[in-house]
Amino acid sequence: MSEPVLFQPVLRRLSDAVINRIAAGEVIERPAAALKELVENALDAGAQRVRVAIVNGGADRIVVTDDGVGMTPDELALAVQRHCTSKLSDETLVRIATLGFRGEALPSVGAAARLTITSRKADSDCAWRIHVAGGEISPPEPCSGEKGTSILVEDMFFATPARRKFLKSARVEGSHAEAAVRRLALTAPDVAFFMEVDGRTILDRPSEMLETRAAALLGIEDADGLLKLDGVRGDMKLSGFACSPSVHRPTTAGQFMLVNGRAVVDPLLRTSIRVAYRRVIESGRHPVAVINLSLPYEQVDVNVHPAKTELRFADEAGVRSLVIGTITRALGLGAGTAGVRPGFSAPRPARIVYPPEAPRSEGFAEPFLALGAQPAARTFAPEPPVSDRSAVMPDGVQTGNQSPVSPVQPDDPQTGTISPAVGLEKDHPLGAAVAQVLSTYIIAVTADDNMVLVDQHAAHERLTHEVLREQFLSGTIRAQCLLVPDVVELSRSQADLLVSRADALSKLGIDLEPFGNGAVLVRSLPALLGNASAVNLLRDLAEELDADDLASIEETPTLDAKLDAVIARMACHGSIRAGRSLTIPEMNALLRRMEETPRAGTCSHGRPTWVRLTRNDLELLFRRR
Repeated sequence: MSEPVLFQPVLRRLSDAVINRIAAGEVIERPAAALKELVENALDAGAQRVRVAIVNGGADRIVVTDDGVGMTPDELALAVQRHCTSKLSDETLVRIATLGFRGEALPSVGAAARLTITSRKADSDCAWRIHVAGGEISPPEPCSGEKGTSILVEDMFFATPARRKFLKSARVEGSHAEAAVRRLALTAPDVAFFMEVDGRTILDRPSEMLETRAAALLGIEDADGLLKLDGVRGDMKLSGFACSPSVHRPTTAGQFMLVNGRAVVDPLLRTSIRVAYRRVIESGRHPVAVINLSLPYEQVDVNVHPAKTELRFADEAGVRSLVIGTITRALGLGAGTAGVRPGFSAPRPARIVYPPEAPRSEGFAEPFLALGAQPAARTFAPEPPVSDRSAVMPDGVQTGNQSPVSPVQPDDPQTGTISPAVGLEKDHPLGAAVAQVLSTYIIAVTADDNMVLVDQHAAHERLTHEVLREQFLSGTIRAQCLLVPDVVELSRSQADLLVSRADALSKLGIDLEPFGNGAVLVRSLPALLGNASAVNLLRDLAEELDADDLASIEETPTLDAKLDAVIARMACHGSIRAGRSLTIPEMNALLRRMEETPRAGTCSHGRPTWVRLTRNDLELLFRRR
């Protein structure tokens, strides 16, 4: 038998076309990535207006038009060559102040799709156009065109059909493209943005303040309700806006992160946001926020990934601390004082049909719902005097005509109970109590005639929770010694990590010591946890600290969640129960305590404790609008 012939690899240089297609696969993973690069180029060119249109999720057509500085014919020819850029003032890659800097976007798009660039400078007699298709470049040619640049991308990934097969549906790709444009619109609120998807306008924002644009892109009706973020740590500054914990989303799509004006999707920042909200938001939900981190350029490395959405910080612990601390302070306000008000969406109005013979003059004809029913005759009864209104209140509603009562003094923190008080001022965020419904919900009216509904059990649960948590965490948590110390087997690195945090763990009631190679001996656990398994608890703690070595012991989900769950359970059982009748002074005392207690807008389980209904809300509910 002849011996098998061994394969002998031969080194060779790849062609420019193959190199460009490989690079295109890294930079342009989907149409949204190409769109992001094109809009970033427009912003770097000083555009004041950016117009975007996509067809079929961007797979068939992408158009980005701006009124920036434009390009000359020679610049056009260079722009489609790899690693040609006008955005780096030096070659140190330290102070990168522009969104783009690699010089890879346009060549990558041209290698994977059909690319047409039309550009004109302000002092040019005409515009110039260049075509690139699958990496083949045509020379620039004169044409007509407005000042600025217009880029047309067609047949995305026609030159790399294998990549095109992996594209999702037009709806999915379009949603990614829309999300990319919305992130970029936040980076430049002074730039007007317009976006059209399959001929349908989905974004049309003029030049505006960041607060206004943030509210619009987050879907918040009242920009004044956003919690303002303002924090400083050394050379770093954090600004932006956050929603109250009662406003949340099923995914992280409502979180926008900017670093030195660059839209990023950074895991460190996202984790910091989650930690800041961990005790006040409903389980499984995600907060809504816009954070803008500014720091010296030399303290952040943006040259990490071709998409430029992942970063490396020189002081990761400082960034984490700044974000968590700033958001936590913003959330530490009493109920009703700031933040997007809790509420619910108004129902869709029923279709109104007018009888053929009835005139439509306002005030004369009464419309009826489209079921053929005739309007019922209306009767009017004189309104009873104020002193007699309790006679016409339905069962289960208690009212009182007591004189206004003053804010209560702080109650006894040892008991967490609420004491009735007298003399209430009406100019408080949660207003003055006027009734109790179903012995569970408090109705209050504010000075500006808004209605506030309060869940008395949920509200008092948060008040009690804050008192108990302060008691437990103000000093050392009581430890419970184990009858037989547990030996927890871990990896060597995880065991060393826990031993290095022994002092911090001891303050939380966990006493441990090294026990041979890759093991620790646990002598006590927090008494709050009862008969918890030391093995499971320590293994989970070790894995979480190993995965996030910047986290403090108190921030680890395992221990924090277990302790907080016990405190929440104690607060729940020690709070005013639903079904308990309260007097007007007791209701007002609860409202005043809610206004003074941090994080009182949600209960221990993250559910809202109060809802405000404005005149507009009520008019929508009753279809007056």
